[in-house]
Amino acid sequence: MNDAAFDEDITSAATLAEPGEVGLVEPRDFTSAAPFRCDDGRTLPGFTLRYETYGRLNPAADNAVLVCHALSGDHHCAGIHSLADKKPGWWNNLIGPGKAVDTNHHFVVCANVLGGCQGSTGPLSPDPATGRPYGITFPAVTIRDMVRSQKLLLDHLGVRRLRCVLGGSMGGMQALQWGIEYPDYCDKVLAMATTAREGAQAIAFNEVGRQAILQDPEWNQGNYPKGGGPRVGLAIARMMAHITYLSDASMDRKFGRRTVKSNTPAAPSSPEDAALSGMMGDEGSASAPAAAFDVNFEVQSYLRYQGKSFINRFDANTYLYITRAIDGFDLAAAHGGTLEQAFAPVRGETLVVGFTSDWLFPPEQNRAIVLALQRAGKRASYAELTTDLGHDSFLLESPELYALVSSFLERTD
Repeated sequence: MNDAAFDEDITSAATLAEPGEVGLVEPRDFTSAAPFRCDDGRTLPGFTLRYETYGRLNPAADNAVLVCHALSGDHHCAGIHSLADKKPGWWNNLIGPGKAVDTNHHFVVCANVLGGCQGSTGPLSPDPATGRPYGITFPAVTIRDMVRSQKLLLDHLGVRRLRCVLGGSMGGMQALQWGIEYPDYCDKVLAMATTAREGAQAIAFNEVGRQAILQDPEWNQGNYPKGGGPRVGLAIARMMAHITYLSDASMDRKFGRRTVKSNTPAAPSSPEDAALSGMMGDEGSASAPAAAFDVNFEVQSYLRYQGKSFINRFDANTYLYITRAIDGFDLAAAHGGTLEQAFAPVRGETLVVGFTSDWLFPPEQNRAIVLALQRAGKRASYAELTTDLGHDSFLLESPELYALVSSFLERTD
């Protein structure tokens, strides 16, 4: 890659950044024109990944850190897109100059996954053969498909070697797959709040979310216009899933049984608002009997806010596809039946971090990954952080987590 291409393709806002912040960043699109064969046997004629980068690639092209996002995340994990942004990227507390993932030393890359809906090719994208959105004709993408498409992006960026690949939840699944798929390319793997395969309860929660979408009449077999579709079903799926990301203790501390200031029903601002509030009668007006089931507690208001904000940035078919990819992730089954066999190719050092209050992917599932790696003769360690914040602990402020990440990335022995 020549210097001109390097400067054009690598986003850096060092001159605009405040100390500790990456500052203004710009998303970019990588488009591969080559056919991409997915694990389900179907082939995309090409694909696009939307991505962001922070820091600079060194002359040896071996200081890159790949960040993999969770189900509802995207490529925007640090910095801001404009001075009007109300909040920065979703892992801004971890990534930046002098932070745990130090962009003074590392070239950080994060891409919206294949199958996503934030600029990457997915069910919402137009099928070149028809000009209409793929919908449910999109290939059944897997975690491995996501990883293989990311490798093509890194090749495009001129990355010769990954210093580390890290992520939490579904991002942790991708990180583990990276260590298996490209063992000579990854120096380190850091997976948090994750699993080598979901348990029945996690699959069950995903199924309830999918059914909320599939049973919404507006889903229409996956054929709906942009901005339309099963918005009520998607909002309910998000509300239910969000509960699994928290813990009883954290919810009780934040909300308890506090009631809203007034339970007088307000006029709905949209059909989905009305449906979520249980206030819509046959003619679209507020229904007094239904209003008896409106918001009484703060936690109800919070969940409805989460549901309604989610539908403005996420696609329902994408939710179906990505949750199916998560459910289908099973490293042991994909590699001969045991985790030890699955991890046989791994060469990089691995750190797995579990959280005591995570009941979605509990600590024992995280420990099992490390034990299997160690039994396979790999260099792996496990850290467990005591927290009452639930599955989402890996996203929140935690000096202990920052110290773990920083020391793991910087260790050279």
